This record gives sequence, C-alpha cells and structure tokens, in this order.
Amino acid sequence: MPTVPASGVPRTRTASAVRILFVLLLALSGCAYEYDDGSASGTAPASAPAFTDPALPRDPTVNQPVSGAELDAWVAQVLPESEGQVLHTNYGILEAEEEREETTASLPEGSYALTLACRSPRRVSFSVSLDDTELVDLNLRCGNSRVNVVYLPADVILHIKVEAKSGANFAYRVSRI
Repeated sequence: MPTVPASGVPRTRTASAVRILFVLLLALSGCAYEYDDGSASGTAPASAPAFTDPALPRDPTVNQPVSGAELDAWVAQVLPESEGQVLHTNYGILEAEEEREETTASLPEGSYALTLACRSPRRVSFSVSLDDTELVDLNLRCGNSRVNVVYLPADVILHIKVEAKSGANFAYRVSRI
C-alpha cells in the first residue's frame, strides 16, 4: 500500500500525475521544422528548372562501325594521349565473325597499361596472352574503354586477339607506365 506523505497525496499518484503533465506539455508545445527554400511566399523559386523527361532516346547509329576519317576521330577519342611510352597500338574494322591476331615486339620488363575499346552494336572479345598465360580475356560492351594494368617480365611478346560476332571497330594500345 502506498505511503501517504505529509501533503496527504500518495506518492504513486503524484509521480503519475507528473508524467502525464510532462507528456501533455510536450504534445501541446509541438515541434516545428522550418525550411528556407529562398522564397518569401512559400512558392517555388523563380529559377527552378522546368521538368523534362530524363530518358532521352539514344542515337541508334552511335555504336555502328565507321571508317575513314570517322574511324580516326573515334580512335583519338577512345585512346587519348597517354603519359606513358606507347609501345604498340592498332585499330581497324572487323567484319561479322572475323578474328584478328597479332603480336607485339619484344617488351622490356615493367608495368603496362592495356587499353581496349570497341564500337559495335554487340560485344567484342579481346584476348591478350603471354606464351600460354592469358592476361586479359574480356568480352567488352562497346561504347566503353577498358584499361588493364599488368606487370611483365623482361623480353616478352604479347599475343593479342580480337573477334566480333557482328561488324565492329576495335582499338587497343600497349603503353608502359
């Protein structure tokens, strides 16, 4: 049974009354969050951009293979100048189901960047190997350049193979870092 203090009110009721009063004061005081969006009247600022559809249609010719000056311009874009020493580069056109293989000259020991790029409506496969060791085996989605960094021992020759299921442009560069 609760004890009755000198005031005549049991302590459990006093504590409960204080809790209820505290909760009631919190509820009545409320919290207001104010946000200054820069406008005085509460309307949207005058400089707000108009809504536009973010999904723009893609140019259907953007991944179609090109030739001549367009091919040279594309290669300059996907293989920009590098700070390292360029030891091997090649680019060109592949017909559907065509495969192209070549080798580099003997390369000195060091770290190398292998930059690969393609332009085609389908993926293009790149394979770079050293003797029987495959360093890069990549089925590249065209429209992106890919840089792979490898470390090579002294006096090695890289074998580079590029193949496409449909007509494609390819470009690659081997540069010393």
